[in-house]
This record gives sequence, structure tokens and C-alpha cells, in this order.
Amino acid sequence: MAAISLRKGNTRLPPEVNRVLYVRNLPFNITSEEMYDIFGKYGAIRQIRIGANKDTRGTAFVVYEDIYDAKTAVDHLSGFNVANRYLIVLYYQQAKMSKKFDQKKKEDEIARMQEKYGVSTKDK
Repeated sequence: MAAISLRKGNTRLPPEVNRVLYVRNLPFNITSEEMYDIFGKYGAIRQIRIGANKDTRGTAFVVYEDIYDAKTAVDHLSGFNVANRYLIVLYYQQAKMSKKFDQKKKEDEIARMQEKYGVSTKDK
């Protein structure tokens, strides 16, 4: 109901709102069918990607067809309890995600340089 009233009015959404949601703190054994059941209540879903490797387990990306459906899902599912875990539902922000990967790349490069030149960061 609320989503319908949002669409009819000339409402402005905050700039961080988009159709792609980043979900954290998922149970590791959640299935895609369960994800569609949980997130499908709020609108048509284009795609769900569940993290499979060690670094991405417990996370997922949910892409909605409509931006207002995504906003409604964030409003209702943040803090939702699934298998004794409270979901963290955020809007996907490319700048923040790439910044994390850049930081990890820099740390790896520093570690390689320290190893190459025999520099230790331990206090003597």
C-alpha cells in the first residue's frame, strides 16, 4: 500500500537509494528459494546472487525491477530475523565496495614489498 502511494506522488528519493540491495548476516545454509520468498513479498525481483566462497558467505545481492520495491524491502527487512540472525539490508554503493578492494590490494602490495626488502614491522 505504502509503495503504491509513493509511486503516485512526486516524491524525491535520497541519492543512495537504488534497485540493488546488499544483504549481510545471512545464515550460511539459506537457499535461493528462501531468499525469493523473503524478498519477493516486496516486489518483482530481477536477480539474487548469494555469496558462495569463504569471503562472501552470509552475504547476497538482491536486484529489484523497481526502485520503490527496493526501498520498501530495505524499510521492512532491516533487522528481520532469519534463523536466529538479524538481516542487515543496505543499498549497494559501488564507491564503498571498490574502496574496500583497493585497500586490500594496497595492504597486499605493502606486505610483498616488506617481504622483498626484509623489512619487519614488529617492535624490537
